[in-house]
Amino acid sequence: MADRTPHEATGLPQPGTVRQAVAAALLAPSVHNSQPWRWRIADGRVELHSDPVRRLPFTDPDRRDHLVSCGAALAGLHVALAAAGIGHDITRFPGADTDHLATVVFTGGPLRGPDRADAVLAGAMRRRRTDRRPFPDGVIAPHTRAALDVRAARYGVGLHAVTDPAARTRLAELEQEAARELRLRPGQAAELLVWTRRYADSRDGVRAESVPAGARWPREPEIGVRFPAGSLPSSPLVQDRATIVALTTPADDDPARLAAGEAAGVLLLAATRAGLATCPLSRILEVPGTRRTLATRVLRTLDHPQLLIRIGQAPDDRELPATPRRRLSDVLVHGT
Repeated sequence: MADRTPHEATGLPQPGTVRQAVAAALLAPSVHNSQPWRWRIADGRVELHSDPVRRLPFTDPDRRDHLVSCGAALAGLHVALAAAGIGHDITRFPGADTDHLATVVFTGGPLRGPDRADAVLAGAMRRRRTDRRPFPDGVIAPHTRAALDVRAARYGVGLHAVTDPAARTRLAELEQEAARELRLRPGQAAELLVWTRRYADSRDGVRAESVPAGARWPREPEIGVRFPAGSLPSSPLVQDRATIVALTTPADDDPARLAAGEAAGVLLLAATRAGLATCPLSRILEVPGTRRTLATRVLRTLDHPQLLIRIGQAPDDRELPATPRRRLSDVLVHGT
């Protein structure tokens, strides 16, 4: 019988398998597709670090979007490892370094029950897209909604659907109020331009082919309009009928924002697997006043909103273009 490798003897995954899982995590969505993460692969573990250089200081001064984005990537790693049958434990914010967001340690043991349930989401990772077009139908089947609630609760995150017509109207008003305030924020317009007008070989930012062409958005409510008109064909609709869900947390600190991102990551994959289109939204949350009003007047909760997501049926069956991602070699950190 041939001698086993050290990894086989301990039950730990092969390095190539770990690299594939980290590469899959890079498919996670992020604010302006900034991909604000760095990864360190070491023996028996993977570390997730935020990349301060990729923060959006004018759009996201309190780094909420930044941490939510990194949380979604951490969820992607979790799903990829689960799909590979790799048992693992996650420690969030393991030290004093606030940019060291998580350490994922391989246990060498079998998957736990909830992890096995998340493994089925791996098939949706390459199919998930941020669909910025209006949705003609926002109905979520009761069993799908219940499953989304359960997945969010695993991270201590609440899920609130905005269904009342008056609340939807108020949400649209908050979207416009936030847009006006952000336009007046020094540096924000230039920052938006940087991330929507990337150079030809860039593997980040929001591309024109991922943004609907022309002024074809519904009149009321207008929720989700953010980037300059692109080149993605989109049929005009009288009204966007997407369901808007809000992710909230009892606390409003860095761990809460990371947890909200993890919940968002698995929810987006679960919705994709269920055949639904999705689009994360954060603009209302980037202005303190509109974020407070969202909590108190729309969601009527004492918890803190961390992200909004539009969910519904895509307007057609076309496959949207994949948003470019940086190479694994570009995001790996070497050394101890």
